[in-house]
Order: sequence, then C-alpha cells, then structure tokens
Amino acid sequence: MRGRRPGRTYLAGAPLLVAHRGGAALAPENTMAAFRRAVDVWGADMLEMDVRATKDGEIVVLHDATLDRTTDARGAVRDLMWQEVSEADAGYRFVDIEGRHSFRASRVGIPRFEDVLVAFPGTRLNVEAKVADAAPGLVDVVLRHGAESRVLVAAQYERARRSVRGYGGPWGASARQLRAFWVTHRLPGVRRYTPRADVLQIPDVWKGRRVTSPDLVAAAHARNLPVHVWVVDDADRMHELLDMKVDGIQTDRPDVLARVLHERTGRPLPPGLAGSP
Repeated sequence: MRGRRPGRTYLAGAPLLVAHRGGAALAPENTMAAFRRAVDVWGADMLEMDVRATKDGEIVVLHDATLDRTTDARGAVRDLMWQEVSEADAGYRFVDIEGRHSFRASRVGIPRFEDVLVAFPGTRLNVEAKVADAAPGLVDVVLRHGAESRVLVAAQYERARRSVRGYGGPWGASARQLRAFWVTHRLPGVRRYTPRADVLQIPDVWKGRRVTSPDLVAAAHARNLPVHVWVVDDADRMHELLDMKVDGIQTDRPDVLARVLHERTGRPLPPGLAGSP
C-alpha cells in the first residue's frame, strides 16, 4: 500500500504504558523524581516530556514557557540562564492525589534533557519540542549519545521542529497532520491522508469532543500507523481504548494503567503494585 512504513522497534510491545510528563498526578511533572518513579515504581515503557531552551542554550525539560505555574520561581525560560533555571524548586507547587504538598521540601529541580537521557538508558523517550530553538539542541544531544532509536521527536506545530526534519529516529504526527487524518478518515469518497510520521499521538478528547474511536484506530492501523492516546487517567476509559486496540496510552496515573494492563494482558504488576490485592 502506498504510504506504508516498515515500523520501528521504538513502538514494539503494544499496548505501551506511557507516563505523561512522568506521571504528573503522582510526582512533580517533567522532573527526575517523576521519571524515576514512573520507571522504577510503575514500570513505564516510555516517558513523555517537553523541552525548551534556556538563554544560554541548555535543553531543559519543562512544559510551560515560564517557571511560574510549576515552581517557586518566575520568568520565561528563554530569558533565563541554565544556572537560574536549575535553582527553581519544581516540586514547590505540586499537590498529590491526597491533596498534599508532598514534594515541597524535597528541592526537586528542573532537569536538563541530557541528564534524563543518560539516567534512563533502557527507556524510550517521547520528547516534544515546544519551540523551534529547542529542536536543534535536542537532536544534538540525542545524536551525541547515539540514542536515535529510543527518542521520538514530537511537536504540536511543525514550525517547532522544521530545522530537524532530517532526524533519523521516530517521528510523531503534528497537530496539523492529525487533523488531516481525522477529517479524511470520516469523509466517504475522500482519499485517506497518510501523514509522514511513525505514530499518531491523539488526544482522547479535544475541546470537549471525543476524538478517539474504533474507526479511527482501524483506519490508522490499515495504514501501518500505531495509535497512542493522551491523556487518559480513568480505568474504564483505558479498558475501552484497549478494546479498540490502541497501541499506547499516555497517562498522568501510571499506577492505574499498570493495573489495567495487568488485568487485560497479564503484564506483571510493577513494584508499586506488587503484593496489592
């Protein structure tokens, strides 16, 4: 079939447990503490994260343009030096599922992407370049460590990664590509669009509208495109998505998804759930 790709080992082992921002409901998002818990405690297959560039060119793991929402500091990342960013307490504002500021005294920092890459040599990373000035530095780090096979470069907008279009590792579909696929798979008589990407990372709900459906997943699979759905924290919905044969679920609750995957596939319980009823 025209447009088919051979697939990548990066996407093997479906259905995959993807810890969104490291499991943002259980530990401060996009921090080493979250990533470590996701892998060591909840058995995540893949870590999802976001990167930006500091004023002096360090690639740091942070979703927002500023430090304001997630840390005790303020200011735009692009206007701050790495030393300034590294001093922010990224656990200060975190509230856990029991309503506690359980990381406030832990001095959890914002990590450099390179530190995450080195700390988890056996883990696949799904990395979204939030802005164009982060993409070249991101890919440079990946190439220096020979990690192309386990780092997917994602971007909501193509302009954020246009400069690294020649990247040889896995590539996620952008928002524009997702919209085109979603529209064409629903219109009778219209030739279905196949994006130049290795995986569709689809929001389960977008602006109040359910996006993921059995027909969409089947249409993607017919074009050799795996489907990863974000962000799903409810166990019942996880089961529904697995019924649709999705290939991965991004979640802020890796503890919940680990149990669901154990129930559905016999996947071993991770250390965080071992011995629980």
